Amino acid sequence: MPIDLYMNIRSTPCRSVLMAIRQLNLEVNIIETDPRKQETSTPEFLKLNPQHTIPTLVDDGFPLGESRAIIQYLVSKYAPNSGLYPTHDLKKRAHVDRLLYYDMSIAYAIRDAIFIKVFRGEEPHENAVKNFKNNFNVLNDFIGNNKYVAGNELTIADISYLGTISSLAINDYKDLDEFPNVKNWFFRLQKELPYFNEVNGKVPELLKQLSAPKK
Repeated sequence: MPIDLYMNIRSTPCRSVLMAIRQLNLEVNIIETDPRKQETSTPEFLKLNPQHTIPTLVDDGFPLGESRAIIQYLVSKYAPNSGLYPTHDLKKRAHVDRLLYYDMSIAYAIRDAIFIKVFRGEEPHENAVKNFKNNFNVLNDFIGNNKYVAGNELTIADISYLGTISSLAINDYKDLDEFPNVKNWFFRLQKELPYFNEVNGKVPELLKQLSAPKK
């Protein structure tokens, strides 16, 4: 029985979950859901997710929201020994968790420093720009010389960050130029993971459709 995934391809967290599903080779029934049309506020949807957010997963009758929790759940259930979410080394698992939480800081930094200008036509506050650089410098240090975000093996932290950072396609990824470790990691994984373009290929065009008119 396939998994139901309520999602919208414009949503960064939704793309992260879909990439995790592709990585695990799971069957999925994608249910296109648009919050702008109040499709996450219907009584039926609220029974699944009172937060009325996407992505929302339903697996064998079990509903779950929040992208990182969904990814953790899917790997724990369907690939517990894959190394994507370490089970035998508590320290490695904790490091992956730490990076997943830090991904939220990266997402907020992109929203406050990049999206406010792209989608609202407003110049970001200088503190938002500073915070963006500080957060990406930390991520740059986390990656260092590693092949992947959490070390030398692919984990769900990589998948989550890929979804988040793919939104920088709106500026053709020029915002990564100051962070060489992040940039090299990101473009290498684009080529390494066969599903990346399938999930994210239309993102630049879709985001530009939503961008504010240039003054």
